[in-house]
Amino acid sequence: MTEEQLAHEFAEHRPVLVGAAYRVVGSVSDAEDVVQEAWLRWSAIEHDDIRDPRAYLIRITTRLALNRLREQKARREQYVGPWLPEPISALESPDDPAAAVELADSVSMAMLVVLETLSPLERATFVLREVFDLPYDEIAETLGRSEAAVRQLAHRARGHVHARQPRHHVDKASHDEVTLRFMQAAGSGDFDQVVALLAPDAVLISDGGGKKQAALRPIQGAEKIARWLFGVIAGNPGFEIRMATLNDEQAFIAYYGDQPDTVTFLKCTDGLITELYLLRNPDKLGDVPPRSTLEP
Repeated sequence: MTEEQLAHEFAEHRPVLVGAAYRVVGSVSDAEDVVQEAWLRWSAIEHDDIRDPRAYLIRITTRLALNRLREQKARREQYVGPWLPEPISALESPDDPAAAVELADSVSMAMLVVLETLSPLERATFVLREVFDLPYDEIAETLGRSEAAVRQLAHRARGHVHARQPRHHVDKASHDEVTLRFMQAAGSGDFDQVVALLAPDAVLISDGGGKKQAALRPIQGAEKIARWLFGVIAGNPGFEIRMATLNDEQAFIAYYGDQPDTVTFLKCTDGLITELYLLRNPDKLGDVPPRSTLEP
């Protein structure tokens, strides 16, 4: 196979590989670096015995992403305040609508936050098995573990993820409606409406990385969250709030001029917001589109 053919085949799978790496490391820049390293590996090996290039590349990429996740540990320990995954603007879009929905669920901010609580091996196993449906023997080869050990990892990861998911699935239309209503209430300064849209025991987690105002610990309770939000918004009267699709879900973005200042994701259950994730660290907003690129 010529170098041009190798590059063409790799390019076909690249969006999927970025998605796989991103689900493991939670960082757009790290995912891109991992995929670049996967290309170097791909371009340097013999390809005659590779029957399924997509599965092979996903396994290589996940292994490299797992190494990167372990390297991140020191950075995470020194991070100021809570650490949230970076928003991403676009991922793979399968032709199969059912598969597209499943992949979208697996990359939502709420899901990524749950994945952050898994061990690196559990996280990699979950991505390979639950997202990409690779067989246990291939996952075992990828992770350098026995098949029995991988089945145990998958079982623990699945149980942990399911325990953190809402009892009733929230359809996309309902989630988008609540997000829009919350954005309008926050943007207009309607304190009572913001409180009404929040579950009484809602939790807000904000990530400023020591570079922007953010709560150093989660905030719980509808009124406490509303007061904190309006304190931040009131201190920045130049904000313009817009909606956009990030992580395959509707998020609202507070822009200061053309640049994103804050990205907010919501998790909803029974028509109320139960969790809010605010990303304010400017280092994590590089994949968020400028305001001028959004439709008016």
